[in-house]
Amino acid sequence: MGRYVIRRLLQMIPVFIGATLLIFLMVNVMGDPVAGLCGERQCDPATEARLRQDFGLDQPVWRQYLTYMGNVFSGDFGTAFNGQRVLDLMATAFPITIRLTLVAIFFEVVIGIVFGVLSGLRRGRPVDTSLLMLTLVVISVPTFVIGLLAQLLLGVQWKVIEPSVSPAAPLGELILPGLVLASVSLAYVTRLTRTSIAENARADYVRTAVAKGLPRRRVIVRHLLRNSLIPVVTFIGTDIGALMGGAIVTERIFNIHGVGFQLYQGILRQNTQTVVGFVTVLVLVFLVANLLVDLLYAVLDPRIRYA
Repeated sequence: MGRYVIRRLLQMIPVFIGATLLIFLMVNVMGDPVAGLCGERQCDPATEARLRQDFGLDQPVWRQYLTYMGNVFSGDFGTAFNGQRVLDLMATAFPITIRLTLVAIFFEVVIGIVFGVLSGLRRGRPVDTSLLMLTLVVISVPTFVIGLLAQLLLGVQWKVIEPSVSPAAPLGELILPGLVLASVSLAYVTRLTRTSIAENARADYVRTAVAKGLPRRRVIVRHLLRNSLIPVVTFIGTDIGALMGGAIVTERIFNIHGVGFQLYQGILRQNTQTVVGFVTVLVLVFLVANLLVDLLYAVLDPRIRYA
């Protein structure tokens, strides 16, 4: 196991470099950041030259990338065009988005797996049909529509919750935004679990466990569910980074100043340092999440061994 982890960590290095290089090139061709900084008025040549020199934009792109990566490995993600350190923006935004993502993952895992097991064990019955129709509706409706409807009904008309989240974003205020953020993923987890449960319920090892007279709950939890969670865990692992990076819509609806808000502001103002810095951290989140998912396979299925 130890050698496998070391080998995977070494494999993550070229993947990280390639992903950050691609992101850096894409962001730098997005537009002229100096022109975006000056706004509609065109900067005078002296000011433009000074800004390019201050932010290193007068150098070739390959040298800018090498300088950026050198600063990243030393813990410096650069400075935004408004003078704020990107690391300070991360320290403010990431804790909020991490809390939001944890709430979303909780709903995704608990509700999605419970509904999936319930649907898979009652395949073809009214409960199964109802859950399939419900998940299809959730998948079909865009997230911003679900968020706006939830905000309008629960926050404005019924006044069950506050329509927007306070700047501190405590955990209690993130329950509804977390549910909205997890809605589509929750539906996919339900369908994946349902399909896997229904398929494995006809397997020989399940029939053998039932023939031995084991309690139904033990058969479902110890044998059926454990072997059915591998595709679900794969989806959830890849979905962690997607939830953090894809929270732009949810954070805009509920006025949450997290990673999505900072990315939106960075793209809007063509602030390349902010966009590249935040996306670099999201790449690391993706890589670590995938590594943890691979290690979790061995826990769920004893037949899987890593050398």
